[in-house]
Amino acid sequence: MTEESIPTKSTYYTGEAKFSPVPTSISSPVIKLIDKNKIRAVAVEAMHLQATQQMALLKQQADLIMQQVKDIEERLKISELIYQAEMRFKPILGQTYHLYQKETGGYLISIIAPDEWGKLATTKQFISTVKLLGDHTWDVLDKTALATHH
Repeated sequence: MTEESIPTKSTYYTGEAKFSPVPTSISSPVIKLIDKNKIRAVAVEAMHLQATQQMALLKQQADLIMQQVKDIEERLKISELIYQAEMRFKPILGQTYHLYQKETGGYLISIIAPDEWGKLATTKQFISTVKLLGDHTWDVLDKTALATHH
């Protein structure tokens, strides 16, 4: 051993024991080195998880908005068809009606449901059941025939 490798008294902690950077007795608390890379990795992982959750929530919201846009477009198309249709009465707000396409190609709005026509049902193709809303647009209640009509 050289003189340089032999610890001298000055390399030891000489201050108060409670401020020692190393344990000074068996009863001292364990002092662990902080692994900054591990802390950083955990923080980055948490950040990615949080960002992924927020992006998923925003995607759900965007999907909902796009569905609402499609529903409004559908209501607008139905409203246009209804206002082109033959209507022999003044529609009442909140009342349910049925939209049909006639064999001649025009449209008909009726209070008669598809299952109430009897023998005359063959002259009309059912398109949709609708209800007149307060803003004079039509809420589409039955979309089954509408899908095949487009």
